[in-house]
Amino acid sequence: MTRTHRLGIDRIACDGRGLCAELLPELIALDEWGYPILHDTAVSEALLTHARRAVAACPVLALRLERATRD
Repeated sequence: MTRTHRLGIDRIACDGRGLCAELLPELIALDEWGYPILHDTAVSEALLTHARRAVAACPVLALRLERATRD
């Protein structure tokens, strides 16, 4: 069993400040209104620290990092 992490966005809570895309450009881009678009929801081990930092920095707590289990 392998543990991976997945990134998610609460689009209702997000107010489009764009901080997440600045902190994690490898996985997050911004649309034309400044709201985040996820390139990929799976977070590699190499990006896990950066993803945690982006989640912690979200001013409205709209970004989340969840553990996912794969067999």
